[in-house]
Amino acid sequence: MNIKSIAAATLIAATASTAANAGALVDPIVEADVIVEEASSSSSAGILIPLLLLIIIGVALTRGGEAATT
Repeated sequence: MNIKSIAAATLIAATASTAANAGALVDPIVEADVIVEEASSSSSAGILIPLLLLIIIGVALTRGGEAATT
């Protein structure tokens, strides 16, 4: 009887120790979500640069015309 109880205790200890070590020690890999941000565009910003360019050219032509006649 003594050998059966030692064998049973050994079997229980072996079963309990494998269940305790069943988990992994490494953290799971979690990938970050991809966030896509759309660029906002306004229609007034697209016309601003050509409008300024036309004003500068117009001023240059009027000043150039005045300088040539004077």
